[in-house]
Amino acid sequence: MNCIKNSDELEFAVFCIENVASALGEDAERIYTMLTEESDLLNSYIVPNREILHTQGKDYIVEDIIDAMREAGLKV
Repeated sequence: MNCIKNSDELEFAVFCIENVASALGEDAERIYTMLTEESDLLNSYIVPNREILHTQGKDYIVEDIIDAMREAGLKV
């Protein structure tokens, strides 16, 4: 189930997916699949924590999400 409720959340989700993909040298579609089908990190972590995460710098956000992906058992 998608919990994105508005354009701000959508914009942040896209920002996160694109920047994580860039940092990992992966395709954004692959990262989206990892965050939505192989885990529920997009809806259970990234979107609910947008208010906190978006106050941080891009590098921090990307590393935080990559750490969460590793903790979820994803191969990154």
